[in-house]
Amino acid sequence: MGEHPSPGPAVAACAEAERIEELEPEAEERLPAAPEDHWKVLFEKFDPGSTGYISTGKFRSLLESHSSKLDPHKKEVLLALADSHADGQICYQDFANLMSNKRSNSFRQAILQGNRRLSSKALLEEKGLSLSQRLIRHVAYETLPREIDRKWYYDSYTCCPPPWFMITVTLLEVALFLYNGVLLDQFVLQVTHPQYLKNSLVYHPQLRAQAWRYVTYIFMHAGVEHLGLNVVLQLLVGMPLEMVHGATRIGLIYVAGVVAGSLAVSVADMTAPVVGSSGGVYALVSAHLANIVMNWSGMKCQFKLLRMAVALICMSMEFGRAVWLRFHPSAYPPCPHPSFVAHLGGVAVGITLGVVVLRNYEQRLQDQSLWWIFVTMYTIFVLFAVFWNIFAYTLLDLKLPPPP
Repeated sequence: MGEHPSPGPAVAACAEAERIEELEPEAEERLPAAPEDHWKVLFEKFDPGSTGYISTGKFRSLLESHSSKLDPHKKEVLLALADSHADGQICYQDFANLMSNKRSNSFRQAILQGNRRLSSKALLEEKGLSLSQRLIRHVAYETLPREIDRKWYYDSYTCCPPPWFMITVTLLEVALFLYNGVLLDQFVLQVTHPQYLKNSLVYHPQLRAQAWRYVTYIFMHAGVEHLGLNVVLQLLVGMPLEMVHGATRIGLIYVAGVVAGSLAVSVADMTAPVVGSSGGVYALVSAHLANIVMNWSGMKCQFKLLRMAVALICMSMEFGRAVWLRFHPSAYPPCPHPSFVAHLGGVAVGITLGVVVLRNYEQRLQDQSLWWIFVTMYTIFVLFAVFWNIFAYTLLDLKLPPPP
């Protein structure tokens, strides 16, 4: 008789609705910057059974409710992901990876194999972009063959950090060349100066035990004509690649090409010194050209056939210059002029390790079987070259030129 009547179902429903409305703005406000555990809380609101999956219908509702907080291209990628799941379910990990700017190989495959083609206009058709946005878009079309990757890069690139690796290496090469030019009072065909090989950065077969020379030779160039072409290729090809793939990956290709170049000379042209950054430059350029050829229909860079022809002509002229110089009468007999074999070592790295890196934008390289095959091949070559340098020179009783 003194009991209060319990609230009816309508009152309870209203109370629940008010509670949800209070929670939703908070979730929406945190969505853009929330860490992964917050994504899980949001995801579990649609997955009360904690199965790790939600239906694509709920997933699309979640996206639509927070569409104002998402980059338009990122929302487009998420919708493509939703439509690519034939079983009608979305995995939490795919959702969290994308919202945290991480993409797994399985995620990419889900999009590429999906039954929905992206319906919005291509990035190239967008108008009203600022100068910096047009530059980022240009870099995307220069280096990436897939529209989905180009849009992802366009949204996520912040220019922080800038392409510091290529810039730093180029500045060091120019500075040391100028310093050496002033020291020798010669800039054109600097390599023909009798005192040129006395520099401690040059790789010399008699001094091959000084391990730093297998890398530091890139800071010495045969002349301004040699330095000029290498610098131009480094900046025109290396910087855009670093902006897209990062300093770690592009630095890895470059340094691997440099080391492969000097080791190749120590094995195939045993009496010759080495100078110049052509090993690293040719690794980057050959990887980029090979990637364009392998993705010809997807690459949308302008005049790609003409530009490839120009690049190949420039590389051939530089290689021809190096071959001519190698067999030209030496300025410091009996030591010959620097070898051209480093160029070939760089090309070998570019069309193996380099291509794998450039074809797997923002993917885990350790998940690629080709990556491990080429890393194994590179490691075997390095070990072989090390043992060759330790034992072969003595066993072959090779007469080396005297140290400079």
